[in-house]
Amino acid sequence: MMRVEPRASLVAPFKMALCGLSAVFFPSDCRLCRTPLVSLWRLPVCSECLDSLQPLRIAQCILCGERLTGAQLLVGNGQCNGCAEYPPEFDRAVSYSEYQDGLRDLIHLLKYDAVLPAAKPLGKLLAQAIAELHLPDAEAAALVPVPLHSSKRRERRFNQAELIARAAVKYLPANFTVDTKVLIRHRETRSQVGLDREARIRNMSGAFKVVAPERIQGRTLIVVDDVMTTGTTVSECARVLKHGGAANVFAATVARTLKAADGPVIRQEIEGEEAEARQLVSA
Repeated sequence: MMRVEPRASLVAPFKMALCGLSAVFFPSDCRLCRTPLVSLWRLPVCSECLDSLQPLRIAQCILCGERLTGAQLLVGNGQCNGCAEYPPEFDRAVSYSEYQDGLRDLIHLLKYDAVLPAAKPLGKLLAQAIAELHLPDAEAAALVPVPLHSSKRRERRFNQAELIARAAVKYLPANFTVDTKVLIRHRETRSQVGLDREARIRNMSGAFKVVAPERIQGRTLIVVDDVMTTGTTVSECARVLKHGGAANVFAATVARTLKAADGPVIRQEIEGEEAEARQLVSA
């Protein structure tokens, strides 16, 4: 008799649940530094690794947060070349730190390994980044997670941007909320890896749609995601939200890739896509 293999889509949720239970009840080593854990905790990461995550302390573009070179600081207006050539639709973007080392690994734990408790410390870091926007205390703002396409949501079973946003709002003033009902991704997009800025903009054009404009009229919104690379995704979200009636739209991510002094760094993004590919193959 021919053996019938279970469909990956049916097995994946059970594998994810099993991995989550293992991480909670049978911790062994820190998933970032591999040091043995000495206490039972829902997140398999040691306190030393979490404490080592530090915010950016570099000269950054006043709009998108990209690294500024010495020449740009001397003769520029505080904007990077990318924002000067392709002005973003958001009013300003902030990120906690660079997408590398321990922070990158922590994001991978959530996004690719489905270690959901990682959303809490990532949300705390996101809240610190949002505080850098220095919004007026009396101004109510809604966090809008970058939505996944329905097919991707079914595949992953969760939206990491939404989990991080819900964790972040607990560290923000009471007039900050999370709204997942105003924006959808109604068109699937190809991977952004390997695309230049113009191709990324074309790829994201028309991908998002406001479905509840009455909820955003005249409001201040903060588009939230885990990682920002060139900013084309959050910029397209901001464009659609402003067209739908939002007064101000900012962007906030836990991490962002930064250009090196001699050009763009894309290794981190490629590693992320490779990790996702491995996750899907093993599912």
